Amino acid sequence: MIYRALFDHVLTRTDPERAHHTAFRAIRAGRPVTALLARSVGAPGTPVQALGLTFPNVLGLAAGFDKNAVGIDALAALGFGHVEIGTVTGEGQPGNPTPRLFRLPEDRAVVNRMGFNNDGAEVVAARLKARGRRPGVVLGVNIGKTKVVPDDDQAAVESDYEKSARLLSPYADYLVVNVSSPNTPGLRNLQAVEKLQPLLEHVRRAADQARDTRVPLLVKIAPDLADEDVLGVADMALAIGLDGIIATNTTISRAGLRTPTSKVQEVGAGGLSGRPLTDRSLEVLRLLRGRVGPDLTLIGVGGITTVADAQARLDAGATLLQGYTAFIYEGPLWPRRIVKGVAQ
Repeated sequence: MIYRALFDHVLTRTDPERAHHTAFRAIRAGRPVTALLARSVGAPGTPVQALGLTFPNVLGLAAGFDKNAVGIDALAALGFGHVEIGTVTGEGQPGNPTPRLFRLPEDRAVVNRMGFNNDGAEVVAARLKARGRRPGVVLGVNIGKTKVVPDDDQAAVESDYEKSARLLSPYADYLVVNVSSPNTPGLRNLQAVEKLQPLLEHVRRAADQARDTRVPLLVKIAPDLADEDVLGVADMALAIGLDGIIATNTTISRAGLRTPTSKVQEVGAGGLSGRPLTDRSLEVLRLLRGRVGPDLTLIGVGGITTVADAQARLDAGATLLQGYTAFIYEGPLWPRRIVKGVAQ
């Protein structure tokens, strides 16, 4: 309640991107304290076996918060059982012009058009190498397309993703191919199965060549796919032996928002995340589970705010969960609250 009052009356008055960087610095600076507290109270929740790995608990932090792998262990100390870094692209890039991050407090939502701003695969790989392998948190690495690579040049796209897979998969507990952000021109075109399948097969080969052990490979899809396209991705995942699907990324829809239309139009383009995504993300998850059967790993993300939201996603067939926007709105105690609530 204290954090929510602080957020509503103070943080909402500051630039969202500046507030993010300030909060993330505070999380990293506070790691010695949060790590000590985490050790004293023990790991929250119940371990989950998935992807051939043991996840300390069911909840992870979705990609986008830690784009450059600078705060993995500090975030884990807050109670996240896995942290997914990125999206990382083959080449470093500044992303879209600012402002590019916006809050919609009335909807407990965020709109972003960041544009995959990140340091690039080489820099992030060096950072992960220096960090080394550490117990206590599962590390996911989310990779995407460099903006200047044309989406209609399949060979160039595959080469771009291959670079990231080759450099980053040696340090990843699992690898995610992101083809579903709305903020890189043409990226979502790669979700078409005829483009997605050869891309995933190419990434699979590159990852296998880069390390001795097999890294689990997943794909992250958009909530805006038509139902038949969601089922097509499910069929493709089974056909090529994909390890899992993350459902879902942000949406370009603005339907049903409480925020005044004038403000929504002022914010402009970008991916919407948070509470408005809850129903569609749950629906996509149900479609996927019904199609792929009980064994494929499905990670539910999008609009998970309460324990009831988390439980509904698990009941619909999610193996694991992720959050991001609720973490912003609810604060640093949110991960443990969700994990503890689900466990109870």
